[in-house]
Amino acid sequence: MNNELLSVVDENDCIVDTCARHIVHATGLRHRAVHILVFNDRGQLFLQKRSLKKDLNGGLWDTSAAGHVDAGEDYDATAVREIEEELGIGIVPVLEPLFKLPATAATGMEFIQVYRCIHNGPFDLATDEIDDGDWFHTVEISQRIASDDPSLTEAFKTIWTHFEAWMA
Repeated sequence: MNNELLSVVDENDCIVDTCARHIVHATGLRHRAVHILVFNDRGQLFLQKRSLKKDLNGGLWDTSAAGHVDAGEDYDATAVREIEEELGIGIVPVLEPLFKLPATAATGMEFIQVYRCIHNGPFDLATDEIDDGDWFHTVEISQRIASDDPSLTEAFKTIWTHFEAWMA
């Protein structure tokens, strides 16, 4: 994971350099990521509980699938790769791009392209990245975020707040 190369981007999300992931994070450089919200037919959202082995946000609940855009990769290809790697979905459902968040401290200096899809499972969770996963009603998620639930990642809170405003 420390050998992972990421594109460093400027304030307009234009690539300016390539750098190792650990350096990008340690120095707060802007980079790219995707987050995918996987809903089932009943409108529930699947959340993953990040592995305690993760270097960031271990043990916290996060979006259904997420990951860095590797150097030389684009947002769409990354979303397909991440949903396959993390959730074990062999036939990728239609991924609908929703919105892109700017790189800020709340997003870990990541430009985040958010996607949505419908899939009822089952999932084959990547055990090196995910300790658990479960379906949650959107009302419960909104209540947890309104109460600033510390068991949720800050990035997910930011994404969900923006998603609710986008849906309104």
